[in-house]
Amino acid sequence: MIERQNIIGPVIRELREKSKLTQSQLTAKLNIHGWDISRGTLAKIEAQVRCVSDYEIEKLAAGLKIDAPELLRLAIAKGAKHN
Repeated sequence: MIERQNIIGPVIRELREKSKLTQSQLTAKLNIHGWDISRGTLAKIEAQVRCVSDYEIEKLAAGLKIDAPELLRLAIAKGAKHN
């Protein structure tokens, strides 16, 4: 079993899909926000196989139009339901 590398991946996927964005569309937005990220890297984050830094959490939140603390709160709440 692969160890989860982040807690926000599933929330990122849910928010992206709720916003009707593809991974490619979200990565384009993130590039505009100053983070040079590929679709493949975003896929790894969503699949929880890549760590996410605090800087990246802020960029992901901005791309999804949510506050970073709220993004983390959602991730923690979702993680607690699955443990």
